[in-house]
Amino acid sequence: MFFTNFGKYLLLLKSVFRKPEKWKIYWKEIFHEMNSIGVGSLILVGIISTFIGAVMTMQIAFQLVSDLIPNSIIGQINRDSSILELSPTISALVLAGKVGSSISSQIGSMRVTEQIDALEIMGINAPGYLILPKILAGITMVPMLVILSIGLALIGGLVGGALSGAVTPADYVTGITGTFNGYTLWVAMVKAIIFGFIITSVSSYQGFYVQGGALEVGQASTKSVVISCISILAADYVITAVML
Repeated sequence: MFFTNFGKYLLLLKSVFRKPEKWKIYWKEIFHEMNSIGVGSLILVGIISTFIGAVMTMQIAFQLVSDLIPNSIIGQINRDSSILELSPTISALVLAGKVGSSISSQIGSMRVTEQIDALEIMGINAPGYLILPKILAGITMVPMLVILSIGLALIGGLVGGALSGAVTPADYVTGITGTFNGYTLWVAMVKAIIFGFIITSVSSYQGFYVQGGALEVGQASTKSVVISCISILAADYVITAVML
């Protein structure tokens, strides 16, 4: 069953990346999807990232209770944790629930109402027209959302540490600005691009092959979120093992 679905997934991707009939139509859809995926998720990602940064700072300060460890290390640990793991992975899991379910239900509804069949009858490459803009928007906007998430997590850590008294703003800023390794940001961007591809492609696949009615569309939407989350965590492990 797994290999059958994986084979169908690969064949769908082959159709998706076929040369478009008219790039002008595709560009319009790409910008629409970028607005839907990126701008539509700004508030949600921003709120979650800010609170995660604040909570992480307090938890790190709670665990590092020692006169031998400088308080600035709290900011450094929070920075590296946010860049390497928290911001890319948690943002992707949140987007899998918000964006993934939306994509799956949208394409699934088009399938059960026979709109996809109508596109194919008119000679339009339905997988390319419906899915390619979503994938391109995903691999473009998810990295931008991750960069925003990292920045807000660091700001949240600064505010949370100052309000709780866990670390002074001066010590925290010293920690996040000292001994920075730029390679960690490259790792975060690779994760973000791959996670964006997984979210959009898996959700599109689940919606594209829906059979039945509204009930099956809902089930496909749920399945897309579950599979996307598992795939993101598996990809996270592989990327971390390879790049670090």
